Amino acid sequence: MAKLGETPFLHPDCKIAECSFGRYVEIGAGSILAFSELGDYSYCDTQADIANTTVGKFANIASHTRIGPTDHPMQQASLHHFLYRSNDYWDDAEPDAAFFAHRRARRTYVGHDTWIGHGAIVRPEVTIGHGAVVGAGAVVTRDVAPYTIVTGVPATPMRPRFPAQVAERLMALAWWDWDHATLRARLDDFRTLSVEAFLETYE
Repeated sequence: MAKLGETPFLHPDCKIAECSFGRYVEIGAGSILAFSELGDYSYCDTQADIANTTVGKFANIASHTRIGPTDHPMQQASLHHFLYRSNDYWDDAEPDAAFFAHRRARRTYVGHDTWIGHGAIVRPEVTIGHGAVVGAGAVVTRDVAPYTIVTGVPATPMRPRFPAQVAERLMALAWWDWDHATLRARLDDFRTLSVEAFLETYE
């Protein structure tokens, strides 16, 4: 029997707060997700930390990644979270609701069929385009174009994953919207055809 199905597969010791998951989603052991969505077939490996992020379909998120990490207030006299988690320190103080609302509004977007490498960090308000690859240990501070491979600190483009025309054809094909039965029927072609032959077959 297949391990993954209509309901998400959560490995032990996950912490999930106000998230939604598509079908065939897997969340690795010890991962922390808050105020985020993962589309169909997307997964994260062990100890990923994902906050305030919208993830497309078929995203591959490696272990120990951090996506949409939350910020501290840098304009006030202190950076410390006693400013906004004030009720943790005083019985008569309220949390700073406006600060939390602003933090959650700073969304990160990860496109379809992406790969976020081990230990990478993707900053708030960054968009990772469809088909892009983020190298292990990279720190992404700016948007990544579709089907581009980025590496380094801060992350910079290394090379395109495919030529621009191929990338455009893949995005137009949008195979990630195919239903489960169609994906199964075409599995052998995914495995064996070159990207050009695949496009020629299914465009």
